[in-house]
Amino acid sequence: QLQLVESGGGSVQPGGSLRLSCVASGFKIDYLVMGWFRQAPGKEREGVSCISRSGTVTTHTDSAKGRFTISRDNAKNTADLQITSLEPEDTGVYFCAAKPMGLIHHCSLSDDYMYWGQGIQVTVSS
Repeated sequence: QLQLVESGGGSVQPGGSLRLSCVASGFKIDYLVMGWFRQAPGKEREGVSCISRSGTVTTHTDSAKGRFTISRDNAKNTADLQITSLEPEDTGVYFCAAKPMGLIHHCSLSDDYMYWGQGIQVTVSS
């Protein structure tokens, strides 16, 4: 059974940066699309970034474009999310997620991911 564990969250001032890491165990991520989702207080969970199996295709929600960078290292079984220019609106619980995908150059931010981490808190406040 695939397990996903996030790390790197915390409290940051507006304008700061964070790097969230997701370590997978129990299964190689080579055959999986990896995604990061966010649930802000009082809001539904939303997809923010995903990366294809190949690592060559990424997709970001509009608010993440230009500030979020998703990457993966299949050898290390990890998927990271680098966030810069953090805004208070980025506050929330961030989840790493994964799903099997036959296509190697495709990912989507739909909520139909099969595997989920427990989430990690990111708070952006002055």
